[in-house]
Amino acid sequence: MTEFDTSLECARALDAADKLSQFRAQFNFPEDRDERGCVYLCGNSLGLQPKAATERVQEVLDDWARYAVEGHFKATHPWLSYHREATAGLAELTGAQANEVVTMNTLTVNLHVLMASFYRPDATRRKIIIESTAFPSDYFAVMSQIRHHGLDPDECLIEWQPRDDELLHNDDLEDLLRMHNGEIALLLLPGVHYYTGQVLDMATLCDMARSAGAKIGFDLAHGIGNVPLSLHEWGPDFAAWCTYKYLNSGPGAVAGAFVHARHFTDEDTEYLKGWWGHQEATRFRMDRKFIPADGAERWQLSNPPVLAIAPILASLDVFLAAGMDALEKKSALQTEYLLHLLNQQLSAQVATITPPDARGCQLSLIVTDTNLDARAVFERLEQMNVIGDWREPNVIRVAPVPLYNSFEDIYELVARLGIATRSG
Repeated sequence: MTEFDTSLECARALDAADKLSQFRAQFNFPEDRDERGCVYLCGNSLGLQPKAATERVQEVLDDWARYAVEGHFKATHPWLSYHREATAGLAELTGAQANEVVTMNTLTVNLHVLMASFYRPDATRRKIIIESTAFPSDYFAVMSQIRHHGLDPDECLIEWQPRDDELLHNDDLEDLLRMHNGEIALLLLPGVHYYTGQVLDMATLCDMARSAGAKIGFDLAHGIGNVPLSLHEWGPDFAAWCTYKYLNSGPGAVAGAFVHARHFTDEDTEYLKGWWGHQEATRFRMDRKFIPADGAERWQLSNPPVLAIAPILASLDVFLAAGMDALEKKSALQTEYLLHLLNQQLSAQVATITPPDARGCQLSLIVTDTNLDARAVFERLEQMNVIGDWREPNVIRVAPVPLYNSFEDIYELVARLGIATRSG
């Protein structure tokens, strides 16, 4: 266990020993404000811009200017297969086979596309389990899928409730599965909970779903690029994620999806069909006979947005150079250091609801001092150029991202948080 103290010198010594510190220089940070450097801890909401993103996008623009339509075949990275430039990186970060991942659409669109395949209610199995504190877009998607099949969400939506500690417990999910034995068609769950930062035991959840005879899918918006994943080994039916959080691809960027390889040979697996899901070798014959593309690519509907994929490639290059194992170790050390500083300096004012044995880089902080207004504390942090985010009713989310956050960033967060609590 690393020995910490509360001095600035300790933070700087940790940075000096950090073998990943070089990657910080590859990202653009918001500007200083009132002579305070920006402490950016909001990668769980929008990742910083990789400096190489400009070059990647400019390359596409230049090829467009030079080749026009022939860029599909003659561009530096031909547009016809451009989405595959991201395949190796996404497979590495998700623990998937290359043919199980694809870059396409946006997150909620992908959830709908995938649920069209894996939520197939029948006379007995028609219910979906989600967590009661699901991100609203997931809740809306599930509600609309149930209604799309002519069913009543009041009867078919089952909610996994957190306990008083605000965390999800597997025992409670097991109780739900027993209570609704033979009725569950699908579980749609997060890999990492957006509000608490809790990392769910995805391997166990997959086992539970299989034992219950149900399909399972994961929303990995807060998981990919944050925690190690082994999707092929764990065996969920599907997963989907956005790329603008930890994958640093820019606001509203194109998303990704995973479908387990066992479904590629299952003739009973239905899916929505589109032109780009057709086999590439015969796609341009314009034949009405649909020949599915290999693997997860058959779930594609339209040709990929090349300009929107370009920044993802810049970020994936950095991930592959750093290595997820090394990033995971640094992340664990950084959150341990942050908790040490909070416990030593602000234990009477601040606590975290993120479980110590199931977390990534996000810590969800709550202001425990009843004499303080938590929202006002957050706003004072903003005024001191600390960028985290607020979630009602009382959570300040901060995420030291190991790709670009330093230990000195963490030191500055706690120092400025101390000022923000004293100012109340």
